[in-house]
Amino acid sequence: MSEQHLTEDIHGANSRAQHARVDHIETKAASGSSEDVALAFDEFMRAFEAFKATNEERIGQIEKRLSADVLTSEKLDRINTAIDEHKAIVDELALKSARPQLGASTFRSTSTLQHKAAFEAYVRHGEANGLHRLEEKALSVGSGPDGGYLVPAETEAAVIRGVKNISPIRAIAGNRVVSASVYKKPFAITGPSTGWVAETATRPETNSPTLAELTFPTMELYAMPSATQTLLDDSAVNIDEWLAEEVQIAFAQQEGTAFVSGDGTNKPKGFLAYTKVANGSWSWGNIGYIATGTDGAFDTADPSDDLIDFIYALKSEYRANAHWVMNRATQATIRKFKDADGNYIWQPAERADLSPTLMNYPVTESEDMPNIASGSYSIAFGDFQRGYLVVDRAGIRVLRDPYSAKPYVLFYTTKRVGGGVQDFDAIKLLKFGTS
Repeated sequence: MSEQHLTEDIHGANSRAQHARVDHIETKAASGSSEDVALAFDEFMRAFEAFKATNEERIGQIEKRLSADVLTSEKLDRINTAIDEHKAIVDELALKSARPQLGASTFRSTSTLQHKAAFEAYVRHGEANGLHRLEEKALSVGSGPDGGYLVPAETEAAVIRGVKNISPIRAIAGNRVVSASVYKKPFAITGPSTGWVAETATRPETNSPTLAELTFPTMELYAMPSATQTLLDDSAVNIDEWLAEEVQIAFAQQEGTAFVSGDGTNKPKGFLAYTKVANGSWSWGNIGYIATGTDGAFDTADPSDDLIDFIYALKSEYRANAHWVMNRATQATIRKFKDADGNYIWQPAERADLSPTLMNYPVTESEDMPNIASGSYSIAFGDFQRGYLVVDRAGIRVLRDPYSAKPYVLFYTTKRVGGGVQDFDAIKLLKFGTS
């Protein structure tokens, strides 16, 4: 491919990304159609092809001159950025196209309709009599003065569904809904003794299993969207959709950070917050890691070998449903790696609603993962469905506050959520260090 064509490709990729971002902002409230998704995905694939061509040019320059041309490296970085921008646009459009409309169900029970009508009257005008008749006002666990009213079930489902789509770890982790403030999960440290016996031989008594307990407390997560009374008085505004969209992004951002690095104090405990040990010395209660052998970097000669060793540090029973977890910068670095046959080990998704893959395992992008640095744990790999548990307490509550920020009306919205590692052998970390 000529230099002129490569330049046109990168400028075209950046231009298309910019136009797509503008279009995305202007059509933010609209649902993405299948045609929009297909077009955005096509642009994403074109950017990836331009990336491969430019990277081949960079590799050729290194082989000839032992270093890459500065302009070529800068061009590759720009295309890498364009790929990430296109992927974000594709993901957003795919979510919009798959998003069900609130209230679209053809059948809803009388109690559901009553709750929805009473909740709408409360949100729009502060009339709480209807909700008083449907439920007793519930006080929060930690503070008596804080209270609120349960949102309708379909609004709660829309918030949880939206948070799951946005929050990367929740999307791949196990999930449990509970009615209490703490979820306790027993597990066996040692199983019962077993053995082989002859058909007619006596059966010796076996030892009982040793049980322990994992505890997952749910912590309060809140958001406080605001609205003008004019907006609330507008009957064309779907209050359920407005509230769900306002709070789900705030919830997802806070959850995403907590599930990765939360310290467990008034928030879930992230998998990076547990004690880390070399995988050869792994024991229950710790997260095992594999070191690259190079401080702050992959192995210089064969960087993909670090990833191969990392994959096989995980037991086969977990690999079938394993995911990579890393941030965008780390993923951009890995995009340049090839296997022994010259094939790129990172591959784009086959469809807009799927994740890219790395060595045939899906990649989950979490910006809360650390950048590659000296001694950093920048990549996680494992079966997060079995390894990490997200616990939701049923019910999302809203307290209307028309006084604190007049003339705006605040909606103090809370949900209780917890999280932590439930299988310490199901998640491994890649450490960018010598040991």
